[in-house]
Amino acid sequence: MTRLTAAQARRLALAAQGFDRAHPSAVGTRQLSATIDRLQVLQLDSVNVFARSHYLPLFARLGAYDTADLDALIFARRGRYTEYWAHEAAIIRRDDWPLWHWKREALRAKYTEKSAWVRENTAMLDWLLRELASTGPMTVSDVEHDATERRGPWWGWSDVKEGLEYLFAFGDVVSAGRRGFSRVYALPSHVGLEALHAIEVPRAEAERELVLRSVRALGVGTVGDIADYHRLKIAPTTDALRTLLAAGEVEQVEVEGWTTAAGRPLPAFIIPGARIPRRIEAAAVLSPFDPVVWNRDRALRMFGFHYRIEIYTPAPKRQFGYYSLPVLVDDRVIGRIDLKSDRQAGVLRVQSAWVEPGASASELAARVAPVLRRASAWQGLGEVVVTEPLWGDAAGAVRAALSAD
Repeated sequence: MTRLTAAQARRLALAAQGFDRAHPSAVGTRQLSATIDRLQVLQLDSVNVFARSHYLPLFARLGAYDTADLDALIFARRGRYTEYWAHEAAIIRRDDWPLWHWKREALRAKYTEKSAWVRENTAMLDWLLRELASTGPMTVSDVEHDATERRGPWWGWSDVKEGLEYLFAFGDVVSAGRRGFSRVYALPSHVGLEALHAIEVPRAEAERELVLRSVRALGVGTVGDIADYHRLKIAPTTDALRTLLAAGEVEQVEVEGWTTAAGRPLPAFIIPGARIPRRIEAAAVLSPFDPVVWNRDRALRMFGFHYRIEIYTPAPKRQFGYYSLPVLVDDRVIGRIDLKSDRQAGVLRVQSAWVEPGASASELAARVAPVLRRASAWQGLGEVVVTEPLWGDAAGAVRAALSAD
């Protein structure tokens, strides 16, 4: 059985994620599409302290680009991409919609059986479908406004969002893009999804394809890593890997330091013949929802990086900052930095900066300072300001690096 060193596993994983190449000289739709397709899913999140989460993985891999180009690409009503619960709420390729038929039906069965709200509000759900059929794509607020004079006695405004979310999970309602950051809900016929929506890929076949894609996107991963990428269950992921192994489409390996609680080697999987770069030369700040770090157990195993975001932690109890972003330098995650776009003042604020044990604050600062300058310009801001009083064991070094010519 092939055995990878820990460093080889990191390089393989980062190469699979697109960190093995220099930023292109210009970024357009072709580069954006290629990167999304490589990742398979682009997770969405509403927090917008520095930049929307779905913008950051593309910036980390490609450098500066026009975010309006990305939004036009991924939120077009009849475009190349659509949205579903493919990890969390995430952008996926429209052509992959049939691979999620099984999940839509599984969620329908689950919530029809276990959710009292669904069982007690069938009239509400039917009304929402009729409303979309007669009016066309709408946001939650559109439906609420339109229904002010006509809503039934069985529901209130808060039910609109819940009802639409259930219908979205079932696939009866789909995304027609976003307005601002509000999802626009539509029927499949409104966005040209009728043909793809009618395709019923058998569950085992769909899960096998999703598992294969997960291995390709991860570079190397355990059963748990692979299942998490598309939020599959462990048992069907294991079954799919067994079939893929027999077909020679994946290969089992051991990775240095990847062991079970009992100390036995933890099985891992790669695509046969996958190229392992001799080095990774990269510097990036990562979204908390970047595939490199979104699985916290994997981030700890792969990089020795213990990561939790502290949005819901009371300010006095925060250790690293409200929305600290991991800092990738070459094939290591060596620190974290809490960024805020202060648009009123026109500056990018570094609210805290930390270096990981065993890493150098001066190296972190020297490598991240150019990234911060580019990030500020990308966001249409000016100076990068390290907030006073300094917070974090790398804050002083980052301020000095930013002050240097």
